[in-house]
Amino acid sequence: MISMNWVKDYIDLKDENLEELADKVTKAGINVEHVISNNIPNLVVGEVLSCEDIPETHLHKCIVKVANNEEIQIVCGAPNVREGLKVIVALPGAVLPGEFKINKGKIRGIESNGMICALCEIGLEEDNEENYKKGIHELREDAPIGVDAMDYLKVSDTLYDLDIHKHKNNDCLYHIGFAYEIGAILGKKVTLPEANYKEIDKSIKDKFELSVNTENCTYYKAKMVTDLQLGESPDFIKNRLISAGMRPINNIVDISNYVMLEYGQPLHFFDKDKLGNKIVVRMAKDNEQTTTLDGVERNLKSEDIVITDGEKIVAIAGVMGGLNTEVDQNTKTVLIESAIFNPYNIRKTERSLNLRSEASMRYEKGLNYEYTNKALDRACYLLEKYASGKVCKDYCIHDTEDKIPKTVNFKPERINSLLGLNLTNEEMEVQLDKLDFKYELKDGDFTVTIPRRRLDIEENVNDIAEEIGRLYGYYNLENTMPNLPTREGGYRPNIKHRKEISKRCRALGLDEVRTYSLVDSKTAELFNADKKLILVPNPMSQDKTALRKTLIQSLLETIKYNKTRGLKDICIYEISKVFFDEFNEENHLGIAMYGNYLSNNWQNQNTKVDFYILKGIIENIMNYCGLKNRYAYQKSTEENMHPGMSADIILDKEKIGFLGRIHPSICKDEIYVLEINIEKLNTKTKKTKFKPASIYPSIKKDLAFIMPLDLSNEVVEKEIKHAGGRLLKDIEVFDLYLGDNIGKDNKSIAYKLTFEDETRTLTDEEVMKIFNNIIEKVTNIDNVVLRDKLI
Repeated sequence: MISMNWVKDYIDLKDENLEELADKVTKAGINVEHVISNNIPNLVVGEVLSCEDIPETHLHKCIVKVANNEEIQIVCGAPNVREGLKVIVALPGAVLPGEFKINKGKIRGIESNGMICALCEIGLEEDNEENYKKGIHELREDAPIGVDAMDYLKVSDTLYDLDIHKHKNNDCLYHIGFAYEIGAILGKKVTLPEANYKEIDKSIKDKFELSVNTENCTYYKAKMVTDLQLGESPDFIKNRLISAGMRPINNIVDISNYVMLEYGQPLHFFDKDKLGNKIVVRMAKDNEQTTTLDGVERNLKSEDIVITDGEKIVAIAGVMGGLNTEVDQNTKTVLIESAIFNPYNIRKTERSLNLRSEASMRYEKGLNYEYTNKALDRACYLLEKYASGKVCKDYCIHDTEDKIPKTVNFKPERINSLLGLNLTNEEMEVQLDKLDFKYELKDGDFTVTIPRRRLDIEENVNDIAEEIGRLYGYYNLENTMPNLPTREGGYRPNIKHRKEISKRCRALGLDEVRTYSLVDSKTAELFNADKKLILVPNPMSQDKTALRKTLIQSLLETIKYNKTRGLKDICIYEISKVFFDEFNEENHLGIAMYGNYLSNNWQNQNTKVDFYILKGIIENIMNYCGLKNRYAYQKSTEENMHPGMSADIILDKEKIGFLGRIHPSICKDEIYVLEINIEKLNTKTKKTKFKPASIYPSIKKDLAFIMPLDLSNEVVEKEIKHAGGRLLKDIEVFDLYLGDNIGKDNKSIAYKLTFEDETRTLTDEEVMKIFNNIIEKVTNIDNVVLRDKLI
């Protein structure tokens, strides 16, 4: 809360409309949430002419004079109301804080035409039980009857309630800082307050010793003031503290708070007689304890900064002082601390102690050492003037503060580029002058020195551009279309590839699932056993002790979950990362199928899931990725897959995954699974070329071979392709037969062969010649024979 009466001490606002000024401040980037006037219409000074007790109540019937020719009757319950007392009277129509409207009415049947007020009822003191018990406020005997009570008390003020952005420095948390903001907006200069005082011959160095034993205190300056006389603060200090929401206590404590609200530098006054002759600044010890000014015992941590007398703690640095060095009625000498502590430590301390104070709120944003000095001198001046203090000469000081000025070099074109404006050098100079930023313009380049009070501005041209832009006025920016290079939007290649595979899986009738990456380490070793499992150091539960290296385990759990809820046909897939070895991770596609792939209940025709359904799905996906004729299958190396119904998937002679049925010893249900590394599918492929259908007819022929069970179909197809030559366009397996009439150790595979020439029509004679050559070559393989008749 900023008091505009207070700000007027530093900048001339004589002819300014404060409502309009608030609008200008908001447009310049400092949001004024509310403009609050504490003027209360119909609040006047009155005199109690008579006061009668109302029987059987604590109330009093008072006749109060509120103007030279006007007397009204008021029922009042305050214990200190009496005849002849000058008081504050709220007349009918007055609206007190809290939207409490005063009306004419009756209390216990007795007419009452107003209200005699306490300070807490008109917003000049905290509304608490202690202040309420004090009763109504008693004015001096010479208070003139009928005048505006707020004017008489000299507390009429306009307050700005600021909504300060978290990244904004604390220059708007104190009145001189806000005066500089207004000065920049209006183009007016700021005058700093009086701080000259006389020093006595006694030196602080003869009575006091300072030691700083932590790098988290970069600046500590101390001054001693003696012969203080404790009493009430002058009215202007009390009124301004009240306007800012702080309760006046006594002249010494009030001056400390007053200077903090003026310069933004928290000060701490130690009772020197209680403190002793030494201060040691250090880090606290874990579980070290101290009692703060609020009477609460605090447990500290090693990251808290503390002020000690060499032995015991006398203050928690930047947060709150200790009860053992509190200024009280007997205080005659104070040691004034003005320091800079590490903002990060202050923030951690206030959070760990749940103790946020006016001081810590400013310390945590960082402080300016120039104001650290000015605030100390200002406090000495006020103590000398309003507490009869005598200021000892010299300082005790610790200083490791970085004092290198922050400068920014830039070309005017850079500012215009950032703001989208076309400001001249002269226009930029005007804004820098308003900001009171020192600058030099040489050879068309600016060199700007950032004042210490603006800690929120970094050595970056962007920050200077922002300051110039907000003062020039964002509302002055013209609407223009952006002149920027554009590019086609879309996913990154790896994300696009993953989404295309996912879309293909859904098109093939699979449902997508999402499962946890953390799994049970005991079952995680069932698949991909050649890869090392990564265990979680502090698992949250026993079923989530490792990072999964396969998706199969999660998919099986999903099928189990859905089966127990009555689902009979489950075809699911997941695309996610798996983790293995030390720092390796891959994107895998996992598929699990159980029950029917296709169901037609009306005609009672269902297609049951089997090895070949799953094989067809992965071939569809790989062909979709442009990998046709680049993949093959071989006997599975996975121990926990069914040996006769599983295979490894080979792409370009490299294993990329496996498919098949889960081994019955692992899962009694007939569940088929597949897992491949989809990153391997994202390889370079030849561009798809359009090829028109041949205008010449093709010739199709079928044949079947009986062969040993352990002979791979791949071997037979390879021989067929070699013998068929260029006229053999396609080979299709369309039947597998197992039966006693061909021997229990044999199988029969039937093939459909397609012959075609794109330049002419083939004859039966030349096709039969190739066909017979195929039969001859294949039957030369050990134990392979042609079936006794063609299919």
